[in-house]
Amino acid sequence: MRHITRAVATTALLATLACAGGVLAQDTFKPDPKTSFFVTSAGLGKGGDLGGLAGADAHCTALAKAAGLPAHTWKAYLSTTTGVNAKDRIGKGPWYNVKGVMVASSVDDLHSPNNKLNKDNSLTEKGDVVNGVGDTPNTHDMLTGTNDQGTLQTPMPVPPPPGSPPGTANLPAPENMTCNNWTSSGPNRAMLGHLDRKGAGPAGPSWVAAHPSRGCSGPDLVLSGGAGMYYCFASN
Repeated sequence: MRHITRAVATTALLATLACAGGVLAQDTFKPDPKTSFFVTSAGLGKGGDLGGLAGADAHCTALAKAAGLPAHTWKAYLSTTTGVNAKDRIGKGPWYNVKGVMVASSVDDLHSPNNKLNKDNSLTEKGDVVNGVGDTPNTHDMLTGTNDQGTLQTPMPVPPPPGSPPGTANLPAPENMTCNNWTSSGPNRAMLGHLDRKGAGPAGPSWVAAHPSRGCSGPDLVLSGGAGMYYCFASN
């Protein structure tokens, strides 16, 4: 019995040390001082309703501050139908993730095949890897409203209901792909990018324009493969 008691005590001690080590690792995480890019670790909890661009930017800023990132002017990589293109909001680069890896040297590089955005490099402000294809749950969908050139995604037709015969008429008019300029959590849609650059879609495994969402509500974004997250860049 004494040996069993000692074994239990030893196991408990090791578990405690492991937990303490995990807490210590989190507490001692230090973002690289060059950090100028991250992925939001969480959405705002209202699907595609981010409070417009101002609300989305504020969320970037709040997350960056809480994580001890440099005090940049943080901008969400989002386009709107009011003439705002994502690529024009984020400065000139270069951009570095929280571990100091340069993900793109310029706007042109960011929108070229040479950028380093992928599952390993597109980290959250906390330095965490975002779940991608093969993980449970898969949350690789990023809100963008943007095409591969970094400009507003043009409206896209609403697909007919499942089981509709070919040539079904009287479909709804094409929708904007911005959740009504990031103010809606309703049945609207948004263009999504794939953070891990995997999976199929109209534009293939694009980090910025892989496929439209099923809707703009939180549950619809989850069904699409996301969690209402998006990219944040330092514009200065």
